[in-house]
Amino acid sequence: MKTAITELFGIQHPIIQGGMHYVGFAELASAVSNAGGLGIITGLTQKTPELLAKEIAKCKDMTDKPFGVNLTFLPTFAAPPYPEYIQVIKEAGIKAVETAGRSPEQYMPALKAAGIKVIHKCTSVRHSLKAEAIGCDAVSVDGFECGGHPGEDDMPNMILLPRAEEELTIPFVASGGMADARSLVAALAMGAQGMNMGTRFIATKEAPVHPNVKQALLKATELDTRLVMRALRNTERVLTNKNVEKLIEIEKEKGKSLKIEDIMDQVAGVYPKVMLEGEMDAGAWSCGMMVGLIHDIPTCKELIDRIMADAEFIIRKRLTGFLDGNFTAATPRKKVA
Repeated sequence: MKTAITELFGIQHPIIQGGMHYVGFAELASAVSNAGGLGIITGLTQKTPELLAKEIAKCKDMTDKPFGVNLTFLPTFAAPPYPEYIQVIKEAGIKAVETAGRSPEQYMPALKAAGIKVIHKCTSVRHSLKAEAIGCDAVSVDGFECGGHPGEDDMPNMILLPRAEEELTIPFVASGGMADARSLVAALAMGAQGMNMGTRFIATKEAPVHPNVKQALLKATELDTRLVMRALRNTERVLTNKNVEKLIEIEKEKGKSLKIEDIMDQVAGVYPKVMLEGEMDAGAWSCGMMVGLIHDIPTCKELIDRIMADAEFIIRKRLTGFLDGNFTAATPRKKVA
């Protein structure tokens, strides 16, 4: 399958693995890229530019296919040394950067001068248009279903993607709720040129996270995520656990007077405890609603191959079958463990 996204990034399949804190290491990024997608190393999980350089080198030892780096621009008093991270990315010859958080505008000249293709994560059409205006090559349009920060508009992809298609001239991928071939075909039908998956890739054999995390995703349903930090206008979708429920109780008690200091025990330093140590009740960690569609823990290649084969079936057989009057009831089901 060829789309504007496969051609932009030089990949086989229009599937991107989104940057995820304490998940996007070389092991996962290389596995996704080797399977024909675009793997992404999470830049700020590496605490220094020097450590990022080592992680990129490690990934290059594991794949000869294109992969990218995520840079999330955070609203913080002690900002990471972004110019140094960008210099490392440039020197390593990385040609794809996924940006997220605040606008990457001030860093675009350095990225574009290095010939780097930039795809920015956006949760609204207005932010997507701003990304286009500042020179981003593509955007990842994040619907309300996504894990992590869905913005404050509560806009699901069934509306957000067609609206993006109406307004944008640069290509975009669908993000949030993306899980399988049905997600991909639906996204393509609504104007996207591919899809970005985050949570689904955590539940793969190569994801370098604690087995408890993968089992938690396997057991969860689409009803098991919660929205937290809404009063702070920093809404995050997370998988529920004991400490998340305690966080919600604190939010109800504090109401509009909630401060980040009130919930530090539930949100600070959580990711290493969860992802590396397997402490599933440590606190809030990002998880999308599509967790209800996770039924197995395949390799990245098995997952991507299955998505592309099923997508071809849906497009060539099911959808054209409707037009020909020779429809097939559903995508053939493969029993999974």
